[in-house]
Amino acid sequence: MNEPQRQAFAAAMAAARQAYRQRHWQRAFALLERAHVLGQTRMMPHVQSHWWMLKVGWQRRDAREVRGQLLRLPAAMLLSRLWVPLGNTGGANVSPVQPMPIADDLRELMETD
Repeated sequence: MNEPQRQAFAAAMAAARQAYRQRHWQRAFALLERAHVLGQTRMMPHVQSHWWMLKVGWQRRDAREVRGQLLRLPAAMLLSRLWVPLGNTGGANVSPVQPMPIADDLRELMETD
């Protein structure tokens, strides 16, 4: 992960944690999706984003999200360095193996050397 990408990941996670503390579950989850896209090729950031998605799912009493994140957490631990579907936002509302378009602002951060 390059430095701008690392900083953007940290900022998205910090904002997601703040939204979580304020019980703004939808905003927290949207920020976690951004963090997931930025961090999915590194194990610790990838796992961190899924862990927080699980926490949001639990708070929303969203059984589908909780189940989805419980499956995605071990996959993130094992596969982050080998293969990830780039651009995938990480929520249980999308296939865990489906690549997705990357938002322009995130793509620019990820392409910076």
